[in-house]
Amino acid sequence: MTLAPNARDTLFDLTGKVAVITGSSRGIGRAIAIRMAQHGAKVVVTSRKADACEKVAEEIRSATTLNGEAGEAIVVPCNVSEKAQLQALVDTTIKHWGRIDILVCNAAVNPFFGPSKDIPDDAFDKIMDVNIKSNHWLCNMAAPDMARRQDGAIIIISSVGGLFGSNTLGAYGISKAADMQLARNLAVEWGPQNIRANCIAPGLIKTDFARALWENPEISKKATKGYALKRIGDPDEIAGAAVFLASAAGRFMTGQTMIIDGGGMVNFQSV
Repeated sequence: MTLAPNARDTLFDLTGKVAVITGSSRGIGRAIAIRMAQHGAKVVVTSRKADACEKVAEEIRSATTLNGEAGEAIVVPCNVSEKAQLQALVDTTIKHWGRIDILVCNAAVNPFFGPSKDIPDDAFDKIMDVNIKSNHWLCNMAAPDMARRQDGAIIIISSVGGLFGSNTLGAYGISKAADMQLARNLAVEWGPQNIRANCIAPGLIKTDFARALWENPEISKKATKGYALKRIGDPDEIAGAAVFLASAAGRFMTGQTMIIDGGGMVNFQSV
């Protein structure tokens, strides 16, 4: 096989694409926003707090893309648990940039740490509402615009917690398993319109969201005991997979869940 001219340069190129990334003021979402902008995407930075989003947007604007151009980003504050705010996020993006090419559903919550039998109803409902229902809403709000152009990529940030049971993160794991099924359903329903939907399931990543797991040395050691790489991951190590799924490099992949966990699942028997 002979590579086309500049194929190495264009395979991961996102120039001209518009990417909406929820929960992108910090952690994995921030890393994805910065890397997608670096690869040429126009990025919508969104979370509940506008000031935190603006810091990320400024970081993008002050940097240059791989093509040597200035990074582009706008801020659209949004509480993903509010359906009207999600619709406003979609509408504002389309009004500003005329389209949505890439949607990354990264925002999530986990207000409870402990056995599922002890979780209060309001905490369980919050996990399901934010981690599943809001993704369902937002994906189906953004997909029609993608369908009109017969092109789009949806990426849902799930977790390896959705692949096994836990006596401390049970409800969270249920929601993340549901996110994987959501991606499969979206892939089937929107695939004829050339819209791809996939999940990324990270293992333990050094973010504020997972601070309770990695800040405590004893818990961190236990959590990574079975990891083949014997360490926790970095947000930027998830961002690369998101760029792949959003770009031409991933255009024949849909309905799948990419596990990025330092070899935790393949080495599970050693836990």
